[in-house]
Amino acid sequence: MPKVDCRLNAIVDARLADKANLADLARTAALNGATLIQYRDKTNSTREMIEQARPIGAALAGTGVPFVINDRVDVALAAGADGVHLGRDDMDAATARSMMGDAAIIGLTVKSEMDAQAAIGSPIDYACIEGVYETLSKHNPDPRVGLEGFARLGVTLLAAKPDLPVGAIAGINVQRAADVDAAGADGVAVISTIFAALDPAAAARELRSSVDKALREASQ
Repeated sequence: MPKVDCRLNAIVDARLADKANLADLARTAALNGATLIQYRDKTNSTREMIEQARPIGAALAGTGVPFVINDRVDVALAAGADGVHLGRDDMDAATARSMMGDAAIIGLTVKSEMDAQAAIGSPIDYACIEGVYETLSKHNPDPRVGLEGFARLGVTLLAAKPDLPVGAIAGINVQRAADVDAAGADGVAVISTIFAALDPAAAARELRSSVDKALREASQ
């Protein structure tokens, strides 16, 4: 299975289409520090998702930055994406792996100890602990885990899967990126911090710089 660099997981949400072309946003993030691009769409039809995902994949060609689809294995396969990011209500990772093959990237959202235990036995390439801070990008019925919860879940995962990259998601900005990296994260996943900025390219560079600095300091 591939080794995933999850230092900066830039999530291109379908709602950003009101702001700019999604493929252009994805390429901008990839050229300015993102190490993983994820397309997330909670409302459109399967056909519309595929029609959005294919240009994003094309825009990322030559950047070296992998492209995954949130939730939908079928869309990932149809769009030729590099992999999929799964939640607790999506297809299980073992089935996704059997359909997508060993070369595919499979990520998994972790929100609780139960999720963490399930992740340990799953054929995944990275995990993302959700709910570290409050988020405005979607309704999240689960309580936020905070930095202490993040550290606890990360320890559970890494004790059993020491080589598994673990990222943090929800409400992450530049300062919080440094905080979660200090708490053990290998990176962050964001939407607004990059794509709601007046200059997404500059925002991506600043966030990537913050993550890299925090990881260097954590390793000393």
